[in-house]
Amino acid sequence: MFTANDFIPSQYSQTLESGHFQWSAPSNIALVKYWGKKDNQIPANPSVSFTLNNCKTITKLAFDKKSISTALDVTNEFSFDLLFEGKPKEDFKPKIQKFFERIEIYLPFLKDYHFTIDTQNTFPHSSGIASSASGMAALAMNLMSLEKALNPTMTEDYFYQKASLLARLGSGSACRSVKGQVVVWGNQANIEGSSDLFGVEFPYTIHENFKNYQDTILLVDKGEKQVSSTVGHELMHNHPFAERRFAQAHENLDQLIAIFENGNLEEFIKIVESEALTLHAMMMTSMPYFILMKPNTLEIINRIWKFRTETQIPVCFTLDAGANVHVLYPNKDKESVLQFIKDELVGYCQNGQYLCDEIGNGATQLE
Repeated sequence: MFTANDFIPSQYSQTLESGHFQWSAPSNIALVKYWGKKDNQIPANPSVSFTLNNCKTITKLAFDKKSISTALDVTNEFSFDLLFEGKPKEDFKPKIQKFFERIEIYLPFLKDYHFTIDTQNTFPHSSGIASSASGMAALAMNLMSLEKALNPTMTEDYFYQKASLLARLGSGSACRSVKGQVVVWGNQANIEGSSDLFGVEFPYTIHENFKNYQDTILLVDKGEKQVSSTVGHELMHNHPFAERRFAQAHENLDQLIAIFENGNLEEFIKIVESEALTLHAMMMTSMPYFILMKPNTLEIINRIWKFRTETQIPVCFTLDAGANVHVLYPNKDKESVLQFIKDELVGYCQNGQYLCDEIGNGATQLE
């Protein structure tokens, strides 16, 4: 069993003065939801997600070793510039500063370099799509490329596990954006290799029904999050239903092991929709309490249910901690479901906007 200490390096065999790397990392959508955490971004319950393909963050990391005189002046400081779509993004710098503070024990070279982090998303800014998962995963991949250059004997398994561990310390769900296509995060007795420290590829058989699974994201509300994820997770600490919810997540993940193998879409839909509604139920029953769905969210859900009953097409929904709806369906039903979305659901989206995505393979190195 891994411990976090296994990822603290002793020394590096190489030196590097300057250079750059570039990685893309995708967003992901949880099927069994992670909600509630312990210290150091450890999840209170396990989760499983589909890694997406099109909604991703592309991050270029340039690095220059500080000169001796500079290093003496700022030895104990992290030094970085942050650009978003080529322009300085000062308001995001505190988050990166905090991230570097959390991961310095695992990457002791961080204060030796000045970094330029240039990042962009393939999905519209402020679309209501969470970019912290893809953003932190992309940054973690770049930092691991630098560490691998300093320690070329590093194994591929170690590289990806540590990248996921680092991403987790930036944003919990980011650890599920390093790999694809189905990723488990959190200790689960019946899933070999599962860990609270990092996400792992689902290790068992996945039925053809789930290959190229589609996710069309309906942008119901593109505004700022009403409740930050950090606040939302903290509300689970004294929640009256927390323990039962954590047990339910384990039960649902156990059931999904068999469902992924046998391809039973009816049972898949029950668990995925129940998980989405449970997430929102936990927020509605916390103190303080929140309703994050909008009237249009409910309209869309009801229309999906009606369409499914009438056509027997196995389309379902899931939700993150917000109003947007992820419409999930098999690739073979793509034409029918997209027509249904255009005919009946687009009117409930803000400015008629939606994004088409599907299962993807995780982070990719570009340079």
